Amino acid sequence: MLTIKVNNKEYQFTEQSVLQEVISKLKIPLNGVAVAVNETIVSKSDWSTTILNQNDNVLVITATQGG
Repeated sequence: MLTIKVNNKEYQFTEQSVLQEVISKLKIPLNGVAVAVNETIVSKSDWSTTILNQNDNVLVITATQGG
């Protein structure tokens, strides 16, 4: 089992995954989000090649409108 934290919540995966797969499995909206893995921002074009490892910490930030 592979344990990955997403926004401080632990998730279990049966196999090593790339960031894009994790975002898809967790049904995280794709528009207006920024993602960091272990405090390093990952551009959207790199999501499909960024391999996540045991105990990686993923932070997903969603843009909101305000005034």
